[in-house]
Amino acid sequence: MNAGKKIGQLSVAPLALGGNVFGWTADTDTSFAVLDAYTEGGGNHIDTADGYSAWVEGNSGGESETVIGQWLAARGPAVRDDVVVATKVARHPDRMGLDPQNIKAACEDSLRRLQTDRIDLYYTHFDDESVEVSEILQALDDLVKAGKVREIAASNISPERLAASLAFSDREGTARYVALQPHYNLVSRDTYEGELETLARRESLAVLPYYALAAGFLTGKYQPGEQPPEGARSGQAAKLLATERGQRVLAALSTVAGAHQAPEATVALAWLLAQPTVTSPIASARTVDQLPALMAVADLQLTHDEVRLLTDASS
Repeated sequence: MNAGKKIGQLSVAPLALGGNVFGWTADTDTSFAVLDAYTEGGGNHIDTADGYSAWVEGNSGGESETVIGQWLAARGPAVRDDVVVATKVARHPDRMGLDPQNIKAACEDSLRRLQTDRIDLYYTHFDDESVEVSEILQALDDLVKAGKVREIAASNISPERLAASLAFSDREGTARYVALQPHYNLVSRDTYEGELETLARRESLAVLPYYALAAGFLTGKYQPGEQPPEGARSGQAAKLLATERGQRVLAALSTVAGAHQAPEATVALAWLLAQPTVTSPIASARTVDQLPALMAVADLQLTHDEVRLLTDASS
């Protein structure tokens, strides 16, 4: 897996490793093993957020960053220099929103937990429309000028606010969003396609979809006629399984996977990579065993007909 994709000045691998599971469903030792396997396999882009995983009983937020920071410290400066660390602001329980002072304080918190002197890619996790885009961009620009952030990006933002943010940066010469992280996959296309996609294409933004595997639905472990086991993610899968569209997508995934002797998860990620604006999908692995199917996306080239089959099934 080569780091040939560009996000601003950053070079990244075609698969970003999601860090939401670290300190949650993957304990520290397992997280270290997953991070080691990902980087040893040529991966170099780790995506997390300051709020991961505040939703878990007993957690307070920052657990994922803490685990990643411990791993970076244990592996040393050479590994830190080789990896692109992305994190986000706005959803830590103690640092909610995008008030300028909150952005700066949250950045310091993230730097401390990550045990690093800079964040390579810093996202506004969820837009905060109570704050003017000018204030948000100026605060982020201050962090870039201070050397604490290398590039900035946005997630969960409306086309109107994203366009206004880019226009402000162009007009005032501040740091400019270089990437967008939308919810996007084969069974959730309207969350990105349309105005956001048009804007990303026009403004040359790198696009890194989250929920790339629809919380596991697109991995092939759920099949029509089978009742998913109990659980929050399984509940989402059951809803998708009950739809004709969900069943069409699974059937198309199975057909293409069979043609390539590849896992369905690899095919689902490859469909995303085949979309013209997508730079790298984001996917997480709770165990080392789950990684190969994700990383194999770098070597799977879908044909035009296969992309069309999957696109039509998901329409």
